[in-house]
Amino acid sequence: MVAGVQIHTKVDVHNPQSDILTDGALSFLAALHRTFESTRHSLLVARDVAQRRFDSGVPLDFPPETAHIRAEPSWHCAPPAPGLEDRRVEITGPTDRKMVINALNSGAKTFMADFEDSSAPTFANMINGQVNLRDAIKRQIDFESGGKQYKLSEKPAVLIVRPRGWHLDETRITVDGTPISGSLFDFGLYFYHNAKELIKRGSGPYFYLPKMEHYLEARLWNDVFLFSQSYISIPHNTIRATVLIETLPAAFQMEEILFELRNHSAGLNCGRWDYIFSAIKKRRADRSAVLPDRKDVTMTVPFMDSYVRLLIQTCHRRKVAAMGGMSAQIPIKNDLQANEVAMEKVRADKLREVTAGHDGTWIAHPLINQIARKVFDENMLGPNQYHVRREDVKVAAADLLSTSVPGKITEDGIRSNVSVALAYCGAWIGGNGCIPVNYLMEDAATAEIARVQLWQWVKYGARVDTGEQITTQYVDRIIAEQAPGIKKIAPGVKESHLKIAKKYLMEQIRQQWPSEFLTSDLMPYLTMADGVEEKWYRSSL
Repeated sequence: MVAGVQIHTKVDVHNPQSDILTDGALSFLAALHRTFESTRHSLLVARDVAQRRFDSGVPLDFPPETAHIRAEPSWHCAPPAPGLEDRRVEITGPTDRKMVINALNSGAKTFMADFEDSSAPTFANMINGQVNLRDAIKRQIDFESGGKQYKLSEKPAVLIVRPRGWHLDETRITVDGTPISGSLFDFGLYFYHNAKELIKRGSGPYFYLPKMEHYLEARLWNDVFLFSQSYISIPHNTIRATVLIETLPAAFQMEEILFELRNHSAGLNCGRWDYIFSAIKKRRADRSAVLPDRKDVTMTVPFMDSYVRLLIQTCHRRKVAAMGGMSAQIPIKNDLQANEVAMEKVRADKLREVTAGHDGTWIAHPLINQIARKVFDENMLGPNQYHVRREDVKVAAADLLSTSVPGKITEDGIRSNVSVALAYCGAWIGGNGCIPVNYLMEDAATAEIARVQLWQWVKYGARVDTGEQITTQYVDRIIAEQAPGIKKIAPGVKESHLKIAKKYLMEQIRQQWPSEFLTSDLMPYLTMADGVEEKWYRSSL
């Protein structure tokens, strides 16, 4: 029994879940919540205040109050922790048991186990993911399914965990009547159960931190790390965290984010898809910021290229990793010619990254590892490229806000966005946060781009290349035409969940402003769709 802690769903005491939700772990979560929740809440309020400022026409800029941090050349981040010196290929994916084994065995240097964008946060997914990671760390994860053996290799990839962002609540756990932060829930359970075991095995508790918008949010994480290391009595600065620069405001505060986390920092990552989503959302009141089809917003367009060059320069100046972004392509098994075209896109993307100075890259499928690894092996001879300082890079605020993006808005682009949004939202409600659509691995980030692009085109009366204006009625028609084919591209989506996704998308394009996150919007439907949680059991610990 832990005073003040309640679990608002059914937990099977005979299930491995009960080994995760122990009194000790729940007491740690309660301590994190009581110490940091008020700060988290104030920082989320500050996001809203900043958005209203952007809406009023105040442009984003580098913070004047931290100019001294950016100007000071002598401070550096912590040296790489064990297993993080060489990160040339990182594979990412959700935390189901099969995925964890396959990713750890993929040959990639590290595996980013994701509780965020590629996981639909049913309580079963969140807790079973913790079970799977604990078992993998202890080398007790082997199992059999369909007559096939899944067994962990002798030298698996180094494990890095991505908890949910600061904006998400874990509504199934309350402390003193208030939902706990999804970030603290995911981080806290993993850290409490595994930090000492990881250290004993020569690694450590390593994390990817998503969706931050301000350096004070990084300071909060650093405070959480200091508190947590003291709580379980391990040395300070044992934790390492890589921050995903996947919001437009964060791009203006890379130095400050590294500075706040400097004794726990493992670098920054170009979260390219969320960054495009944020670029649209944060500049929602700027009609000059309307973008063309998603496929045309590549890493070589001016505002994306500036973001990449600034990130690499910043990381290497502070002697930490500058990680590249995700290649969403997955192998096309039934069409060799189409597969070669897709894989050539992967090669070109990885070559661009390594020659720009990145220290590693992301992949979404184990079969892509060989391609990415070959490119980095041939072009990055050492374990990293921290020595590539890029002093020639000069990125101004205007460069990060450039609206020069060649391309058009086409009906094919609209149909693609509608299909991705419907398929992903329908799958997510059903508990699946990562789905292949047309041989691309789609997660919450790409679905978010699709959603806000549709909103943006309607909001500003954009026209397709034929001259026809994009209205709510136009998009409604496309939704009606695309919806019947969703089951073909996402067979697991239930009709009832597709119906919710259709209604949601039609409502979104009619809003004055797009909502912050579809994952927050759809959480009530996820809860109702979950076979256990729809009963909404309530028990007290």
